[in-house]
Amino acid sequence: MGIYKIKDSWYIDFYADGRRIRKRVGSRRDAENALNAVKADILRGEYNFKKDWRIRFEDFEKEYLEYSKINKRSWGRDESSLNRLLPFFKDMLLSKITPLHIEDYKKLRIKKVKDSTVNRELICLQHMFTIAEKFRKFEGKNPVKEVKYFQESQYIMRVLDKKEIKQLIDASSGYLKSIIILALNTGMRKGEILNLRWNDIDFIEDYIYIKQSKSNVTRKIPMNSVVRNTLKNIKRENDFVFHSSKTGTRFTDFFRSFKTACRKVGITDLRFHDLRHTAATLMVMGGIDLVTVSQILGHSTIQMTMKYAHPTPENKRHAVNVLASAFKPEKKEKVVINRSQEQIITHVNPLLSASKVQ
Repeated sequence: MGIYKIKDSWYIDFYADGRRIRKRVGSRRDAENALNAVKADILRGEYNFKKDWRIRFEDFEKEYLEYSKINKRSWGRDESSLNRLLPFFKDMLLSKITPLHIEDYKKLRIKKVKDSTVNRELICLQHMFTIAEKFRKFEGKNPVKEVKYFQESQYIMRVLDKKEIKQLIDASSGYLKSIIILALNTGMRKGEILNLRWNDIDFIEDYIYIKQSKSNVTRKIPMNSVVRNTLKNIKRENDFVFHSSKTGTRFTDFFRSFKTACRKVGITDLRFHDLRHTAATLMVMGGIDLVTVSQILGHSTIQMTMKYAHPTPENKRHAVNVLASAFKPEKKEKVVINRSQEQIITHVNPLLSASKVQ
């Protein structure tokens, strides 16, 4: 790093970002001042070169998917979304993708799929740009943030009754049947079931350990006899409980087979996540307290669990009948202590007792 003179011109000579830079400056004093200014910029880390952002979508898509597999619970969904995004954006540079390109993609996709599906793909694309910026593969404003998502109609989750549960299980076969039984008896999410490994199952203590959850908190779920017998009947041919016998890799989705089973028995508007909703509601209807249900489902708050516990007309009627018992006459019962002695024990309704104290 220094200054030098060639004929009548003065130059500064220095290295920055691994590159040697030579610049012609006016007089000797100008060269000295310019070099001092460059030194100060380098020390502050402010002297750098504008990068040539030549990263293609196709190239970074592979890198992002690797990141998703390691860091995201829903990487299977990302993989599916990227398979749809890739044909459209494949040869484009990340730096050249604009909101207008994304609007064109929306117009193309909405002709084939639902609003919600397009939104899931846009979410994936937006996160991909966020990670590209984090890895310094992209500089600028995330183009997806300037695009409006489709307005989705609010989905009302439904609960299967006992008849529908039996019909759905009977209409399923193979791994799908086991997956449905597991979902209905544990309340596990689809991703948690597909990520389940044999070493996550304790057949001695009858527990399933969830290590990859949505909240990133490990939890354990007790196995009932139905779950235990179902898992015992599955052959251990892989680390993953549910995997492809052809490729040896774990299942990433079973959308088509699930919809086929639903269609066979005439069950409409059912998502796989509704099985978790059904399990939660059945537990609450069976008298299980919300705290216990919340821990089984892996919720961080009771408020999250309450949306799964919709009161049924039968439960509401039972609740008011319990209140009505407070107005019934006190019951007197004879209890025989021995043959020669009797004692009258009066059973007082707790609600009446509480009102007397007040």
